[in-house]
Amino acid sequence: MNGKGFQNIFRALQYPNYRLFISGQAISRIGTWMERTGVNWVVYEMTHSPLMLGLTVFASQFPSFLFSLYGGIVADRYDRHKVVLMTQIASMIQAIVLAVIVLLGHAQVWHILVLTTILGVINAFDIPVRQTLVHQMVDDPADIPNAVALNSSIVNIARLLGPALSGIVLSTLGAGVCFSINALSYLAVIVSLLFLKLKPQEMQLKKKGNWREVLAGINYLKGHKQLAPLTVYMALLSLLVLPYNTLLPEFAKQVFHGGAETYGYITSCIGSGALIGTIFLASVKDDRRQIKILLINAVILGLSLIAFAFSQLLPVALLIAVVCGFTGLTQSTICLTIIQTRSDPAMRGRMISLYAMALFGMLPLGSLLLGAVSHQIGSAFAVAIQGLISIVIATVFYRVFRKQNTTKVPELVEESQG
Repeated sequence: MNGKGFQNIFRALQYPNYRLFISGQAISRIGTWMERTGVNWVVYEMTHSPLMLGLTVFASQFPSFLFSLYGGIVADRYDRHKVVLMTQIASMIQAIVLAVIVLLGHAQVWHILVLTTILGVINAFDIPVRQTLVHQMVDDPADIPNAVALNSSIVNIARLLGPALSGIVLSTLGAGVCFSINALSYLAVIVSLLFLKLKPQEMQLKKKGNWREVLAGINYLKGHKQLAPLTVYMALLSLLVLPYNTLLPEFAKQVFHGGAETYGYITSCIGSGALIGTIFLASVKDDRRQIKILLINAVILGLSLIAFAFSQLLPVALLIAVVCGFTGLTQSTICLTIIQTRSDPAMRGRMISLYAMALFGMLPLGSLLLGAVSHQIGSAFAVAIQGLISIVIATVFYRVFRKQNTTKVPELVEESQG
């Protein structure tokens, strides 16, 4: 890669506000992934139940399904900088409470479920507001897709480092220390937010009640030829395919006969693949290429899940996990990028909230479903079925996107054949 290509991949970092914000995010996200990995492992150690793993994911993410539309309204109508600062402080308080009850030895499963549910409610408002805040940090709209991709890369660096660190800390110092590190990591993003120097936000006057605002967002999405099928695609994938990582603690312990470190290594390999994916996507601008990559990677993800389901050797499984991370990440990042760039600015917050409903709302339902299915037929067969479903979804939506003039998939196919 030449110097110009390298600069192109990281071009959003030319903006001081974005550099400051993403630096704080990097530290905080490592702590977030440490807590997420630790919570799943602690619940599995307490219960040894795949169904309880699914319930834990459900508790942490289903509130996004319930409240994210209102989070989108908040993103469109209120000062995003102040709202994100409030959500990050609230998240830190939640992390402190979790760390304290675990350190004192009083933690029970229901305590963890309640606290993860509270964090899910906070995230329902934090995610759409934080995503739309990026637009105030990047002056050139052409650099927005790159900023979104770089933000995803930071999340996935954390997804690489956080679980690995969590596995080491859990096995040596315990869950209380793991959760305490996460609580401290929020200071980084809070400090970065305090030092941002943003242009005044163009505030939109509220002309309708909240419910009418919600309906306006839904009607806008229904009438959008490109965003509507993308959102349905993401919802199906999130419900039926992406929750595969819910069962990773059981694979780590029952299949590969390991402990928290093994679970951390598998999750980190998924994160490393996702990181490679974000670096790759940062250089992709063309919508047509994005749709093509989206569908091809859904097929590869399906094949990888089938291979992972029946792998008996940990080194092989780790390599497959990298592929799963790469192909799985492209699904959410490409959809988010297109939604960020193609939605009307007055509707952007609500479109991101609907996307959050499709992703974070369907994931917990899928986790519950996967936990119940794996309890009946076993984890390996359950994950293999998810792989087959991914291939079917890609095939169906290839036909859907092919009919969309905005994506021009038929021309892409002709080019690839030529």
